[in-house]
Amino acid sequence: MSETTRQLIVETAEKLGYFTKDQIRSLRAERIISYPIERKRFLLVQTEQSVSYNRLLFEGLYERFASFGHHIETSMLPTSIRETEMSDWLEEHGLEFADGLFIAPSIVPKAWEPALFRLSIPKILLSFPPLGTKVDSVIWDIYEATYQAVAYLRSIGHHRIMYVGDTHYQRGFILRWQAFLHAMNEFHIEVDPDVHSISQRNTHPEWLEELRNKLIHYAPTAIICGVSGEVATVYQLCTELQLNIPQDISLIGILNEQPEQLPLFTRPLLSIREAGYRAADRILWRIANPTLPYEHIRIQGELFIGSTTAAHQPK
Repeated sequence: MSETTRQLIVETAEKLGYFTKDQIRSLRAERIISYPIERKRFLLVQTEQSVSYNRLLFEGLYERFASFGHHIETSMLPTSIRETEMSDWLEEHGLEFADGLFIAPSIVPKAWEPALFRLSIPKILLSFPPLGTKVDSVIWDIYEATYQAVAYLRSIGHHRIMYVGDTHYQRGFILRWQAFLHAMNEFHIEVDPDVHSISQRNTHPEWLEELRNKLIHYAPTAIICGVSGEVATVYQLCTELQLNIPQDISLIGILNEQPEQLPLFTRPLLSIREAGYRAADRILWRIANPTLPYEHIRIQGELFIGSTTAAHQPK
């Protein structure tokens, strides 16, 4: 049979609760029970800032747990809360009674993370872990995605590549900028931070006006927009400046998903759903192996070539 047909059969079998012999061998090797008698209850905790990821993450978690008969729910953490009140809130809402916890990205305020880490139940951080943190993590590889974006633009002749994105608000945002610097260095392109739009986004009009001036003054031939929520704004600004996309300027957007209102973007295909699927396996592994070292898993994706990039033609 074709590989497509084979994959469809395997996926359908998993949804119905069946596993292949190879899958069962793999589960046994990691001490995960393929047909558990006890059905477990897991929680995906988030705040309003992480809801944009929730659907894809939840789909991956739900699909994987369905094959084992386990249950996954969401829990919304309050954002208007003092750090001293967090432990009481967690106790009052019974989070420690879950069999395991998944911590979504972009949790605000940031003090929620250490409060959640202190809970004495298995947990998976769906984000890049802070250094020194004793927790397992699974995340889509945004570092690799940013590197792929730079490499592709260089392969089609772009040298004046501008990075646009907040580099302060989240660990993932910082890593994107670091990956950009890494890639540009490998391609022997000097980076002057003043050329790029990387300031903290305190007020929307300020950074946008700054970006407008930089686009006019530095005239980049390509932009990598590193924050999903800024892609539409950057696209609109380019059209206002009468920059034809991709003839005058190429755009790559690091998007969670393709927005309906935008053209088909060249973008890294972020493995958000796949990260949820893999995280479900990791928490079952952690339950079965509580004394083994913590692990950090990055899920790599591919670069999708859309209609917003073109080869640079020197004038």
